[in-house]
Amino acid sequence: MKLQPVTCRCNELDVRLGRNYCPVHFRQEISFKVKQSLNRQEFTGSSPAPFIGRYGYPNINVGVLSPAGQADNVWEFDAPKFWAEHEYQIPRIVEFRSSLINSRLKADARQPMSRLIEASQAAGMADRPVHIDVQLEKLPVFSAHFDSYAAPMGPYANLRSIRLTSNPHIPAKVEKVVSDKDLLAGEAVNYLSGKGFDENFLSRLLSVGGIGLGKNRKLVPTRWSITATDDIIAKKIIDSIKHNNELGYTAYYDGYLGNYFLVLAFPGSWSFELMETWAPDTPMPEHEVPDFMTDWEPFEGRKSYAENCGGGYYAARLAVLEYLKRFKRQASVLVIRFVTSEYTTPLGVWVVREAARKALRSKPLEFGSKELLLNYAKIFARKKFGYTLQHLLFRSQILRDTAKQARLTQFA
Repeated sequence: MKLQPVTCRCNELDVRLGRNYCPVHFRQEISFKVKQSLNRQEFTGSSPAPFIGRYGYPNINVGVLSPAGQADNVWEFDAPKFWAEHEYQIPRIVEFRSSLINSRLKADARQPMSRLIEASQAAGMADRPVHIDVQLEKLPVFSAHFDSYAAPMGPYANLRSIRLTSNPHIPAKVEKVVSDKDLLAGEAVNYLSGKGFDENFLSRLLSVGGIGLGKNRKLVPTRWSITATDDIIAKKIIDSIKHNNELGYTAYYDGYLGNYFLVLAFPGSWSFELMETWAPDTPMPEHEVPDFMTDWEPFEGRKSYAENCGGGYYAARLAVLEYLKRFKRQASVLVIRFVTSEYTTPLGVWVVREAARKALRSKPLEFGSKELLLNYAKIFARKKFGYTLQHLLFRSQILRDTAKQARLTQFA
């Protein structure tokens, strides 16, 4: 989902931050601060992550992300799940990411053979930052790139040379799947997911070509690997829940960083729909039809990429499936994402995943019928966001299908 242009908000009070917060001025401050550190072409530091570009594929930019110098908490610069668990706010996350220099070179994704690739792969496979010596061709160029898929990117520079200065710490379970050239990438992702490795780590491992059949291993752009990881894990869960008992009429609500999720579950076979919309700053007229985007899948699954909602669809779906797996249930689930003006800067689909997870950790509200659940949703959206939800519900494929389905209880 694309964000609207950000304008100056100096005179607005950001209640969440407890102070006056202007995203435009904040970015200017970050730019000034980071530029002061971009005064050298050689440095020794640590890299918490690789970055694999997608433009021009298969001839793409391959790099490692690292601050220009030593820092005790480099791991924290690439830790979305930790950020969410500790309620990190946009300024802190942007400051972390803007401090990372992308030291890069062009490479062929199908022939990953160079010292840079080795360093990138080490950063992708290790469970802690790898130590590196870097020589750049020129001083880094300041850039602040914000994306709805990946976490923000900072300065960049072309590499002259790079060298690992210590052995990367690669967990034994990761070594196991990396050394198994007969193991499919999907099987490797699901194996490590079951062992507690999070999506951020798994997408890094997939992006650097560390897993999969030996002859098929290649670099995967970071943006693609994020969604691929969510999709791989989700599909395995879908297979496991399709014979579970059905969840009742239930609603969940919560959010993070200006992304709020209203999750509505209906008794029935597994199906899923995501609707994304902007929440107005002032109440909208009840007759006004809001802008929104939606994608959905029936019990049989999707046959094509979710073009409208993109990576957010797969991130939200994974959060829902984790919940259903945990409670051994299945359901037809409608997720409504309200994006508010609090979300001043796109930070990546991890925000969707973590905000949806937070919503599903909230205390569920249970209802005796579909009508009661939908009535609650409409009243809630109006009071919370000044939003007329009826227009979205009328266009929901999930609700159309549940209206058509004959329940077994009708024949009991």
